[in-house]
Amino acid sequence: MNSSINMKRIYLALSLLLIIFIFIALSLGDTKISIKEIMGLLTDKNFIDERNIRSILFDVRLPRIFMAILIGMLLASSGTVVQTVFQNPLADPYIIGISASATFGAVIAYMLNLSDVMYGILGFVTSVVVSLIIFRLSKSKTKTDITTLLIVGIAISSFLGAFTSFSMYMIGQDSFRIVAWMMGYVGAASWMKVSILIVPLAISIMYFYLKRHELDLLLSGDEEAHSLGLNVGKLKKNMLIVSSLIVGFSVAFTGMIGFVGLIVPHTIRLIAKSSSNTKLIPLSTLGGGLFLLVCDTIGRTVLNPVEIPIGVVTAFFGAPFFLYLAIRRRGV
Repeated sequence: MNSSINMKRIYLALSLLLIIFIFIALSLGDTKISIKEIMGLLTDKNFIDERNIRSILFDVRLPRIFMAILIGMLLASSGTVVQTVFQNPLADPYIIGISASATFGAVIAYMLNLSDVMYGILGFVTSVVVSLIIFRLSKSKTKTDITTLLIVGIAISSFLGAFTSFSMYMIGQDSFRIVAWMMGYVGAASWMKVSILIVPLAISIMYFYLKRHELDLLLSGDEEAHSLGLNVGKLKKNMLIVSSLIVGFSVAFTGMIGFVGLIVPHTIRLIAKSSSNTKLIPLSTLGGGLFLLVCDTIGRTVLNPVEIPIGVVTAFFGAPFFLYLAIRRRGV
């Protein structure tokens, strides 16, 4: 009973914080908009827009806010599942090379002058292939070796990063979009992109939640899960494919945004005091949206009018957090 009450409080707290930061993000920027003006524009059709801020609110800030929230949800839910699959809290789509592989696919789509949807499709295909390679190379007998996982991920990220750098060199002055991908950028948000992202988010969250009990069996180890009748290899493969799908679409629209899938699930795990995916998947999804919205708001306002790429902001939080986790695991 106490656990149920505690979970409701966490949901309520995260939801309230998300709503609060949505209004903060709406109000901050080159043009300051008061809460009174925001409420008037959102709720009153007859509101007199004396400063012509309606287009700023509905065409610029709201799409960007929803884009940041959706991407955060995608990356955090993916990180939660990837950590369960590899049975290690240090696993993250960014660190182990999945994000770099999705960027690789998006760069190919850019060089072929394909549509935004094809960016996501090619990003998905390349990230699936790389994910399966990483999974295969890092697997030692019945478990995944985290050292091998990180080494393989770094090696693949470096190789694909070299290709991306070479592509930038060949493209020349028109390589800004690739540079933006590498640092993470949500400034190109639009309602069309938001509507597209809702599809992989809805599909992946539903699938992850339906498989939550099977994922929980992995927490006891592959051998134990197998003895209980779980097809471990098939489950892990499917989870990596779905995770790659959402990472691919995330990278296609906003570039490489690191550490969301590391920080959020681990923090939620500490707050909820549970490793159960029944709790972690929905909470991490909500927390991921909140975290990335906060990071984007910081990035576009703290040095205004200069904008800090969102991937740089998450790295400021994520790199020390990753080192802390690594040191803690070694007992230093």
